[in-house]
Amino acid sequence: MKTSFPARFPSKGFTLLEMTIVIMVMLALMGTGLFTFRKMDEWKLGRVASESLRSVYTAQRMYLADNPTFAVASLTPALLIPYMPNNAPAIPTVKTLTGATLNISVTASPPVIDAGGGNKYDPSGSNTDSLWDVGE
Repeated sequence: MKTSFPARFPSKGFTLLEMTIVIMVMLALMGTGLFTFRKMDEWKLGRVASESLRSVYTAQRMYLADNPTFAVASLTPALLIPYMPNNAPAIPTVKTLTGATLNISVTASPPVIDAGGGNKYDPSGSNTDSLWDVGE
């Protein structure tokens, strides 16, 4: 005697649980990617700032080599512009992490980013990492 069992067909779609897991994994990957890209953008801003500071520092050293008795505290951007690499038309400015534009103080050696009120801008917290500063 043959007993017949009802045929069970495999499901042809995803269950709600499987779809939820896939969506959660995709959201986690997107969140990780956005966090990583934000940190990369911050690093790029720091790198551009350090390159700008290095070019001003190079101009300072070349000017002071030509004028050894001139005081660093008396330097002005107009004196350094002819010594800027690649014939730059002006002293470069720096963008902060929030998008504000700051000037480079040429009256200190090595030069620093002027945050206003005599404060220097360096969000990295270290003056030897060569991000946001010339380093020492």
